[in-house]
Amino acid sequence: MPATRIVLLSRNLDMSFLSPEFVAADPEVEVLVGVDAPGATDADVAVCWNPLPGDLSRLPRLRLIQSIAAGVDHILADPGLPTHATVCRVIDPGMAAGMSAYVLWAVIHQQRHFDRYLVSAAQREWREQPIRSPRNHRVGIAGFGWLGSGCARALQAVGYDVRGWSRTAARTVPPGIATFHGQAQREAFLAGCDTLVCMLPLTDDTRGFIGTPVLQALPQGAHLVHVGRGGHLVEADLLAALDSGRLASATLDTFAEEPLPRAHPFWTHPKIIVTPHIASRTDRSQIVRQTLDNLATVRQGRVPSAAIDPNRGY
Repeated sequence: MPATRIVLLSRNLDMSFLSPEFVAADPEVEVLVGVDAPGATDADVAVCWNPLPGDLSRLPRLRLIQSIAAGVDHILADPGLPTHATVCRVIDPGMAAGMSAYVLWAVIHQQRHFDRYLVSAAQREWREQPIRSPRNHRVGIAGFGWLGSGCARALQAVGYDVRGWSRTAARTVPPGIATFHGQAQREAFLAGCDTLVCMLPLTDDTRGFIGTPVLQALPQGAHLVHVGRGGHLVEADLLAALDSGRLASATLDTFAEEPLPRAHPFWTHPKIIVTPHIASRTDRSQIVRQTLDNLATVRQGRVPSAAIDPNRGY
């Protein structure tokens, strides 16, 4: 039996692209794809993206359950999740940079009216739109962890007025950024968001966060950028807010059902931009290195820094 046996699990992603990366990093590793692969029941590690409910419970020797991204809600959603294995996320500086680039694009695209310029260009019309300084546009980030604070610094660097909100007080706050936390401060945060960026972790408390109460609390004509999880968004509430004019536009990268069905109204709505969950990607070398490092830490009887608290959901 190999020193380490890793099984790759996903219901909607071909995870085999990680196999050669793991073997190159450690020739003593055996990598299996799928819970039904011969020897999978002896796996030490499950590396996951959206695994089928019940698959993890079929692996009794697991020491580590590793997400291939920053989010772990796709793992914690399994009612049969083994309690004896440590669950870890990926912490990738490159992912933070990619997310910051996406959020910057989404904010600037709407705030500077590039959607209108694209229409004008297609019609060969030289039509100038109103120009408003970034310092007069307030961007609020809901979810002020390491990804959220990275986006805040990027937005601040090009002149936007940035604020952040989280369920509990943020541990570190970049200078010059106002922060809010908890339900008591949520309304004050939302009232100052010309653009709202959702980057919250998906938990029981945040599911359905982007619904009518939040959308009604935003200033008239606000813009939504959603890079959290599909479960945060109440789709009917968003469509109603856009159709009524309460919300001016939405840029959406994550959805309750992915791929987004071809008949979904988001595709054709004139005020919605859809991107296919590409705001950022975790570098495969980071997935491999952090998985092996986390396993080594667990085998030493210690808790990896990337371990999450299943009770909190992150």
